[in-house]
Amino acid sequence: MLQFLEPLFATAMRLTRNRADAEDLVQDTFVKAFRFSGQFKRGTNLRAWLYTILHNTWRNRRRDASREAVEVDSEQVEQAAAGAGGGEPVETPERILMRSTLDADLQAALDDLPEAFRQAVWLRDVEEFTYAEIAEMLNVPMGTVMSRISRGRRMLFEKLSAPAAPAAVMPAEAAGGRR
Repeated sequence: MLQFLEPLFATAMRLTRNRADAEDLVQDTFVKAFRFSGQFKRGTNLRAWLYTILHNTWRNRRRDASREAVEVDSEQVEQAAAGAGGGEPVETPERILMRSTLDADLQAALDDLPEAFRQAVWLRDVEEFTYAEIAEMLNVPMGTVMSRISRGRRMLFEKLSAPAAPAAVMPAEAAGGRR
């Protein structure tokens, strides 16, 4: 099972977008896998079983978190907003890792995908799971997985093939004075 630690962590980072939460998610995945190892059927795909546990654990956490009351310290929020400066995206370990391994345009397009599509495309094209395995992991019908992957890929293609915004044309005086 330990051979899957790093890929599980990478997926947990993609899901949680937070290193500490990803570490907790992977830890809980391994605890559950050991606790329920008797339910694993020998000869089946261990990797897919672990990813299913990971996704189910993450989904349960999100569901439980949505039920919790949120306390807001408005003073702290205002300080954080003042210190953020310009609304730039927060540099998470996941963003740093992905930027180093993926082309910047592809990374931006992937990050812009809605979560359901990003998850399906990632599991299929990066983690190389089968449609059936992804359907089981995400607890959705295989047709939904196929649709999400197809639509997600199309969104990526459209985003990546869209012409770049033209650069602003500088007046002749600002460009060096020639007319």
